[in-house]
Amino acid sequence: MHNLRQRLLDHELLLGTMITLSTPAVSEILADVGFDWFFVDAEHGPLETSELNAILQTVGDQVPCVVRVPVADEVWIKKVLDLGAHGIIAPQVNSTEHAAQVVSWTRYAPAGQRGVGLARAHGYGGQFTEYVESANAQIACVIQAEHIDAVQCIEETVKLDGVDAILLGPYDLAASMGKMGLVNDADVLAAIDHVTKVCQSSKMPLGYFGVDAEAVQPYMDQGYTLVVAGVDALSLRSGAAQCLHQLRSNY
Repeated sequence: MHNLRQRLLDHELLLGTMITLSTPAVSEILADVGFDWFFVDAEHGPLETSELNAILQTVGDQVPCVVRVPVADEVWIKKVLDLGAHGIIAPQVNSTEHAAQVVSWTRYAPAGQRGVGLARAHGYGGQFTEYVESANAQIACVIQAEHIDAVQCIEETVKLDGVDAILLGPYDLAASMGKMGLVNDADVLAAIDHVTKVCQSSKMPLGYFGVDAEAVQPYMDQGYTLVVAGVDALSLRSGAAQCLHQLRSNY
């Protein structure tokens, strides 16, 4: 298993992109680009369990895949990790108590209460012992801060053992503050700045998603290391659009 978690805790710069399309060939093509990790989106992306499984089977050994679960609950976290994900991203975690539950669901006993099964992650039983002995040290648990309530309790959340990174969700954060779509509003930026300062003072790795390299650059400049730039569908569209523009501009 790729030890993405250790690289994250070592504050290595990890450059990734978002996977939303269910066709495994798209992920397979992007796996050759050189990304450090994939953010596989099962929250907003139309990915069912069988499609997640196909993506992980296709690229999981080449590029570590961290799956954003549709709901940060025990069932989804268990299911995704059993498929062989290298970590989970938990959305809408708006209290320290919820964050503590998420951590527990990602860790086997005695560190947590993750359910034990024989699934793809365990080599369908053939690598059971090896997997359960290493999983707690290698599975990344990323908590999203994307609501004003999460911002207000961030000082306590970063103290939890087992929270490996905080990923900012600027659009949902802005919406929770009554500022739909205004991710550059002064109050929204102040909330993000508060999370940034708290995480940096506690040496908690920080992550950010942006639609392109330009959007994430300011956060990389601030020391964010878990970076998600671009989306598979947007990359496909922009690449085709650029090609067409070049063709038309020549004639």
